[in-house]
Amino acid sequence: MPHSQTSAPRDSLAGVRIARGASPWLLPTVATAALSLARARRSKRAAAIAVPTTALAAGMLWFFRDPEREIAQGRVISPADGVVQSIMPWKDGRTRVAIFMSPLNVHVNRAPLAGTVTSVEHIPGGFVPAFNKESENNERVVWHFDTELGDIEMVQIAGAVARRIVPYIPQGTKVEQGERIGLIRFGSRVDIYLPEGVEVAVEVGQATTAGVTRIDRD
Repeated sequence: MPHSQTSAPRDSLAGVRIARGASPWLLPTVATAALSLARARRSKRAAAIAVPTTALAAGMLWFFRDPEREIAQGRVISPADGVVQSIMPWKDGRTRVAIFMSPLNVHVNRAPLAGTVTSVEHIPGGFVPAFNKESENNERVVWHFDTELGDIEMVQIAGAVARRIVPYIPQGTKVEQGERIGLIRFGSRVDIYLPEGVEVAVEVGQATTAGVTRIDRD
C-alpha cells in the first residue's frame, strides 16, 4: 500500500511546513515584512515598503513549502516536481530522464528508490539556466544509490538563480523510497539515470510530482 512519508525535523514558520535549509533566505524576508507591517500605520514610507516585502515573504513561503506526500507504488518514482525536459539514451545503455523545476515547483527532492546512498559528490560549475543545453556544466550534486535495480545515479543541477544545493543526508545512509534527500534553492533541474533494460513510463512535457509520479514501466 502507498505510505505517508515523514522525515527528520524541518524548519518551520508560523505553522507552515517549509523545507530544511530555507531559513537563511526565508527568516530575514519574513522579519522585514513583519516589521514593515508593524510600522505601516505610523509611517507612509513603511506602508509603501510593506506591500512588496509582504509579497516577497509570501512568495518565499510558497517556494520553500514542503508538503507531505502519499508515496506511490512502483520501482522508480520521480525525485522531483517539474516537467520532463528530455529523455535521452546514454552510451552505457542507461536512459537519462531530465526534469526541469521552475520556481513555482516544490524544490525538495526525494529518493527515487529505496536503498543505500553510496556517494554524494558536489561538483563546482556555472549557473546558466537549467533548461539550457550548457547547464550540463552547472554546479551540481551527484548521488549514487545501491538499490534492487543496482546502481542508480541522480543529479541535482543548479540553475541561473539556484546558487545552492543542500543535501540532507550523507553517504552511507539507508533511505526509503520517497524520502526527502535534499533541496535546490530556486529554479533548477534533476536528472535520473535508469538502468539498461528499464523502460521509461513518462514523456517529454509531462508534469511530475516527487514521490508520486512513476518513472519506469513494468
